[in-house]
Amino acid sequence: MNQGKANIHPIAQLGSPVLRLKAAEVEIENILDDEVQQLINQMMTTVSEAGGVGIAAPQIHHSLRIFIMCSKPNTRYPDAPLMQPTAIINPEILRYSHDKVKDWEGCLSVPSIRGLVPRYNQIIVSYFDQQGNKKQKELSGFLARIFQHELDHLNGLTFIDQVESTQDLISEEEWYRQIAIT
Repeated sequence: MNQGKANIHPIAQLGSPVLRLKAAEVEIENILDDEVQQLINQMMTTVSEAGGVGIAAPQIHHSLRIFIMCSKPNTRYPDAPLMQPTAIINPEILRYSHDKVKDWEGCLSVPSIRGLVPRYNQIIVSYFDQQGNKKQKELSGFLARIFQHELDHLNGLTFIDQVESTQDLISEEEWYRQIAIT
């Protein structure tokens, strides 16, 4: 087994109790501890291997308020903007735009299903980075969507909880078929 594979964790699937818990805050003085840094590195490896654009600690069975954003074009999200993988610790949304936009989301914990999810198009957020620095940013479009999706995981929610109707759910196979037609 190579070293990279040793850091990949099984991803919690819908129905796993850890996905329904409100995750615990990370003590600021503990951000630089080996345990937290190793968890962040494991999350980065796992999300990269899984082809995701984000992953939250509860998805790898750790109920802590940490997620990774790593947007990049891929098979699942061909139009995703490129960003460096970023650890987001103890995230908060400070302000929302008035407008919400519905768009398709999938989830590594809910394989084979996509949902049309309404999300705020612009948000101002604060969080601590992997080095323990406090950050504040304005995010819009797809990056704002990732942040809200991953923050939901820290609050015990999945995208399925956010759809307005079951009519807004589709199998991933059908979703791929439909986008191939357009």
